[in-house]
Amino acid sequence: MATLHQQLEALIDKLSPEMERLFNEAIARIKNETVVARVIEALERRDVDGAIEALHIESEAFAPLKEALRQAFNQGGILTVGDMPRLFDPAGARILLRWDASNQRAEANISTSGAQMVTGIVETTKEAVRQTILAGYEQGKGPAAIGVDIVGRISRVTKLRTGGMLGATHDQIGYVENARAILSDPARLREFLIKDSETGEWKLRYSAAGKPSIRTVLKAIREGKGLTPDQVKKITDDMTNRYVKKRGETIGRTETLMAVTAAKHEAYLQALNKAGRDESLVTRRWRAVGDRKTRHSHMILNGQTVQGMDTPFQASNGDMMRFPGDRSLGAGASSVVNCRCDCAYSFDFAEAYARSRGR
Repeated sequence: MATLHQQLEALIDKLSPEMERLFNEAIARIKNETVVARVIEALERRDVDGAIEALHIESEAFAPLKEALRQAFNQGGILTVGDMPRLFDPAGARILLRWDASNQRAEANISTSGAQMVTGIVETTKEAVRQTILAGYEQGKGPAAIGVDIVGRISRVTKLRTGGMLGATHDQIGYVENARAILSDPARLREFLIKDSETGEWKLRYSAAGKPSIRTVLKAIREGKGLTPDQVKKITDDMTNRYVKKRGETIGRTETLMAVTAAKHEAYLQALNKAGRDESLVTRRWRAVGDRKTRHSHMILNGQTVQGMDTPFQASNGDMMRFPGDRSLGAGASSVVNCRCDCAYSFDFAEAYARSRGR
């Protein structure tokens, strides 16, 4: 039979694509509902804030993600409670424990997490739009061209907008702009490629560019000439599309894991409360996957234990978390994004029962 960790991992794998889909749908709706003429009017006035406001990047657009987060939280709680060992009250009677999603603490937890998630998405998206606008001005682009950079073009086939950077992050847009600067300068083309120290083969400095761009850049270098504007645009557009897709995947995995691990923590709290037991009976141990993808700070945490339910683990960068994915204590993206760690809870029910019998 699968362990609880394996069951929760399977649940995260199952639910993450739904969160990703809802994010992508929200971004697509914003693009297709935007009155681009109003964005362009604001850009003509150099009114950056007005252009961003005209896009209507609002929390309401991402409301479906909150419900997906709640579903992940509830399913994680149900799985955890179903895996609990037997509980006994101080008199030695067995306690029946059911997952209580309406618990005031649980409700506050998931409501706060949902609001923080959406606020973070909105703010990050607006920040990236601002960066795109300013970069466009700096490159001498006109308002209409900048508008296309943001929301893409209308497809002749689907009549919906495709492309555009809307949905990418500030950092991702920065990578695209750096790549554009390199690709537009024949003297810098070699910077777009780096040589693998083991195989000696050329590979991309930016993996999001896609392998076909290697051939394009190498050919230009061999021929001693630069890329055409169309070639630069194709490579950077491909990068942008991949980054937007990657952000959806990252949100899906990160937010689903956070909800499931938070539910696991809440389930143990509910068990303690119903059994009338002291939190000191619980020992929590951080468990990292331990492969090459595991971040160094989490490798250092691997195997570390803390006592009770509120004592946090502290990463080497100073971030504190009660469980993987926990942002409630201020942990940053470097500690939670795409985390695959687990927290093992050891609740000495036998000791609790023995204490209740005076043994």
